[in-house]
Amino acid sequence: MTCDGLSYSTQEMMAVAAARVLRDGTSCFVGIGLPSTAANLARRIHAPHLALIYESGAVGARPEHLPLSIGDGVLAETAEAVISVPEVFNYWLQPGRIDIGFLGAAQIDRFANINTTVIGDYAEPKVRLPGAGGAPEIAASCREVFVVVSQNTRTFVEQLDFVTSVGHGTGPGARATLGLRGAGPTKVITDLGVLCPDPDTGELVLTEVHPGVDIDDVRAATGWEVAVAADLRTTPAPSDVELGMLRQLENATGKPSDA
Repeated sequence: MTCDGLSYSTQEMMAVAAARVLRDGTSCFVGIGLPSTAANLARRIHAPHLALIYESGAVGARPEHLPLSIGDGVLAETAEAVISVPEVFNYWLQPGRIDIGFLGAAQIDRFANINTTVIGDYAEPKVRLPGAGGAPEIAASCREVFVVVSQNTRTFVEQLDFVTSVGHGTGPGARATLGLRGAGPTKVITDLGVLCPDPDTGELVLTEVHPGVDIDDVRAATGWEVAVAADLRTTPAPSDVELGMLRQLENATGKPSDA
């Protein structure tokens, strides 16, 4: 994609869009990959007091390069505190002390329920996926959840093959019935746009399209008849500052220079 002379990829647009929704002064449970990229980008540009919490126990990490895994030494070296994994979940996550959780998905439905367990029948799956990890607890207990995932009909499906993490269940009241603490997914950020749950139905509604994307592109990539907001917006293209910092982060290796 190109805008105002700047060329960027759909993955870069997705990372920038995810970074923009992170607010300064909040706490964020971060996973490796795009969530970590977005969180570290936000911390460098507009949210210097964003507290990053990694599953490995690094609380308030401020890595100078993107960590390769949750066990990357840069997380412990730059963290305000390093605690045990059980403490991350038992003290921070489950009681609802973390503001924002990031999740990905192999499948997601119209109510933002997520599958990361199997494709096909559970007993005889076509594909055995990595599994739940901490995702069910993140979906249940973070004050809100942002889902970051590429949009296509393999992922955005009418019916999940397995429910790994509950989003908005079957609609209004489902989370309360299940005793889930947090608000659930409040934004689903894709390479095509942004979807948010309708407050009355719990169903995902297209609220933004990225530059160069139209409604038909989103409909063709969604396994149900996606609802569209009356005030549909176009996401601002990445700025030169955002792209420059993003590429600096992605190119940093954490290795000492030869100089």
